[in-house]
Amino acid sequence: MAKEPQTVEAFFAEVRAAAGADPHLDAAVADVEASLLDLDTVQVRARRIVERMALVLQGSLLVRHGHPAVADAFCASRLAGDWGAAFGTLPAGLDLAPIIDRATPKLG
Repeated sequence: MAKEPQTVEAFFAEVRAAAGADPHLDAAVADVEASLLDLDTVQVRARRIVERMALVLQGSLLVRHGHPAVADAFCASRLAGDWGAAFGTLPAGLDLAPIIDRATPKLG
């Protein structure tokens, strides 16, 4: 990032394409941006920052191109709060029926 700052600009241009679509995503983008401002400790936090950047990019892509229920569940479980990284750790209140329907094999 220090050697090629245009990559950081490209990242934020990409994730900001989904600005306003999900409040959890918007907050996570702002969090990543803030984490890059503290250059004194950025190297010791680099893996955590890049992990967060990957999740933010995934959220942005899902919000723009994925099923709305899947995007909502991802942003609520991976970008907001601390829901863990284990499969199925989702907060209450999500519309899970479309996600289950998409994952259920259809018998011919």
